[in-house]
Amino acid sequence: MRVLSLALVVVLVSPLAACNSGRSAMDGARQFGAGLGAAATAPLDDLNLRRQYIPTVLLQAEANPYDLRNLNQCATIGAEIARLNEALGPDTDEPPAPDGSFLSERAADAASAAALDAIRDAVTDFIPGRSWIRRLSGAEQHSRHVQSAIQAGRMRRAFLKGTGMQRNCAPPAAPGWFRPRGRNQR
Repeated sequence: MRVLSLALVVVLVSPLAACNSGRSAMDGARQFGAGLGAAATAPLDDLNLRRQYIPTVLLQAEANPYDLRNLNQCATIGAEIARLNEALGPDTDEPPAPDGSFLSERAADAASAAALDAIRDAVTDFIPGRSWIRRLSGAEQHSRHVQSAIQAGRMRRAFLKGTGMQRNCAPPAAPGWFRPRGRNQR
């Protein structure tokens, strides 16, 4: 019964994901298909056969989040923050980039994401003792390492922006709301 209802969700949401006025039907269907493949192979993560990649900049942040070597100018601080933004996405002090999407497109994307989450949940529910398998395979430990690296990257980005403010740097070497006093010091 659950598989049947899951199939029904896929059939109903696929056209919604593809039927956006800003995107072609092929693009929406392709994105949903890629997400469907990732959701269907979710057990590979639980068995530790597929691992989430951790960017080098986050591993460096995890090793030493307060390192200021070679960061003695506003430009170098800004470049390091840009590397962190690439790995983490935009910081909370930055307004979201306008994507030009319509409300109907965002609703279709949300419905598509909900359907993919349901598929991922249904596929992983078939694994008996999933939490034990994740622990024994090392997948749980790797997941904690990924979260630790993300946290360290966020902490480093905040530290660097504070350092940029102290040195009177303009954004992106400081928070987006910060306005330097007079001339930049460096």
